[in-house]
Amino acid sequence: MPPADFVVRPATVADLPAIDAIFNREILKGVATWDSVPWTAEARRVWFDAHQRQGEAVFVAATPDGTVAGFSHLSFYSPRAAYWTTRTDSVYIDPAYQRRGVGRLLVTAVLEEARRTGAHLVLAGIDSENAASIALHAGLGFAVMSRLPEAGRKFEAWRTLVQMGILLG
Repeated sequence: MPPADFVVRPATVADLPAIDAIFNREILKGVATWDSVPWTAEARRVWFDAHQRQGEAVFVAATPDGTVAGFSHLSFYSPRAAYWTTRTDSVYIDPAYQRRGVGRLLVTAVLEEARRTGAHLVLAGIDSENAASIALHAGLGFAVMSRLPEAGRKFEAWRTLVQMGILLG
């Protein structure tokens, strides 16, 4: 399925079970998140409601039949006023839809929303072994801003965090 077949749209409450399935699978089997405990439906709803304020957003990429293939979100980097124009992006793709351009569609939607809401810098924290995410972000103009060796632990191994960022100008 080519990228043109996916529809990227703001997420709705009805999408939350699919978002949880994608994210919780990554918690248990992947390194795109360093979370270690699967999210509950209640926690996801609180998170979703918090992302409805100006400057934050949640998007899904759906197949023509409505299946959620992945999601992305734009979040404030810090609640401190000095960081108001700095945001973070995150993107998670169902393994069945990886390597099909879905991630690019979702990060592009996040960047458009960041520009629309006055962001200046968007950051992405990526596990150093997540080559696909690093390549995706680099292809959209993100540059490596820092590497934090052994910044976290998952699956009983030290993980290195690569901070990538893009200035929106």
